[in-house]
Amino acid sequence: MSQNHLHMSVFSQSFSPCGRFLAAGNNYGEIAVFSLSSALSPDATDLSQTPILTFTAHEGPVFSLFSTDSHLLSAGNGEISAWSWAELIKRVRPLQDKTRSLLNYLSRSLSQENSLVIGGGDNNIHIMDLESGVFKSVLQGHTDYIHCLSVREREGEILSGGEDGAVRIWDHRTGQSVHCIEVYKYEECARPQYGKWISCLTTESDWMLCGGGPSLSLWHLRSMSPTSIFPLAGCQRQANFYQDMILSVGEGQCVSHCLLGGEVKAQIPCTPHSLNTLALNLNSTDNRVLTVGGSSHQIDVFTNLSYRTFSLSF
Repeated sequence: MSQNHLHMSVFSQSFSPCGRFLAAGNNYGEIAVFSLSSALSPDATDLSQTPILTFTAHEGPVFSLFSTDSHLLSAGNGEISAWSWAELIKRVRPLQDKTRSLLNYLSRSLSQENSLVIGGGDNNIHIMDLESGVFKSVLQGHTDYIHCLSVREREGEILSGGEDGAVRIWDHRTGQSVHCIEVYKYEECARPQYGKWISCLTTESDWMLCGGGPSLSLWHLRSMSPTSIFPLAGCQRQANFYQDMILSVGEGQCVSHCLLGGEVKAQIPCTPHSLNTLALNLNSTDNRVLTVGGSSHQIDVFTNLSYRTFSLSF
């Protein structure tokens, strides 16, 4: 095993629009593209579980990956780059379509406006027009850098979580912060030994999941109050709603399956000792998988949520 493999961490993942490919970004600034359809084939070999393409995208870690209908967007230290999925699938290292100078930690899109929402290391949220690459507006209010974002398109809201311990809710039409939840000030959520930072945030309908230093918690956004606290050890780095469950990863080697009422239903072992990212492929029924990455060159693939099926290898 190479020294790079020994010290590799996978930070980000994104599925292609067709759902047949997975892109993953690591701490060395590399992006690897895997063919899920080949890896899941009955005729799959060890080679099928390795990348069809690997290239250096950024000088530092690839903190975030996000797919539009045609491009894979990557965020690293100081830049966002756009890569054509059509070129990636041909196993050709594509040219960077756009690079914009800014410190970015995560991006999500506002599809109705063809805009990208970017959380920055400058403590601000930036809205970028995807067609022109021009920044349209800046949302200011956080006092430390931003770790995570979620967009509620129907409500016209952006939610952001930061190192300052705040979850801010923004009206993206006016650019104003309409609510600020300081999660660490709620006694049932607070874990002072881990700090106050918010490292994961996601929404579904009127519900929000957030955690980090504070315990992972489920909030009702109409009442602005926590309804469930999940008794998970360590800081959670990513959590998703899935059907009637919550899937969460963070410090530790397991994907946690939690019920909405706060109960931990199962903890499924993974290859990496610490987990950074989970992704659910909902773009293709034939390749519907959960993929999990962390402090390893291997990305675990689950065709059934109850056990790891195999691992892709960076």
